[in-house]
Amino acid sequence: MVRIVGVDVPDSKRLDVALTRIYGIGPFIANQVIEKAGIAGDPWPKIKDLSEEQIDRLREIIDKEFRVEGDLRRENTMAIRRLIDIGSYRGIRHRRGLPVRGQRTRTNARSRKGPRKTVAGRGRRTGMKK
Repeated sequence: MVRIVGVDVPDSKRLDVALTRIYGIGPFIANQVIEKAGIAGDPWPKIKDLSEEQIDRLREIIDKEFRVEGDLRRENTMAIRRLIDIGSYRGIRHRRGLPVRGQRTRTNARSRKGPRKTVAGRGRRTGMKK
């Protein structure tokens, strides 16, 4: 496996797909990087088919022109930390682990809220009779 920006990029994948394994590089930016590196091919070559010089060019372009991996993660966490510190609505939602962008929470939102916490007294009452 080739290491680019501290990430092991799989050898057997196409170049554009393999670059998306790097945090901060999606399909669009992957294609931009490939074009700037001057790597041609209608279907992009696989990582194992690239020369060492081409891989170095990819590393150099990603390092210089894009914010990826650690720097980007740090920037995102600092932005969230700032929202929490100033006590904005979005910061409070982050702190409580609830959806931030206005989604409903009465139902759904399970991926954000976590597994259900059972509350006593809910459901059918067994002691009452007609």
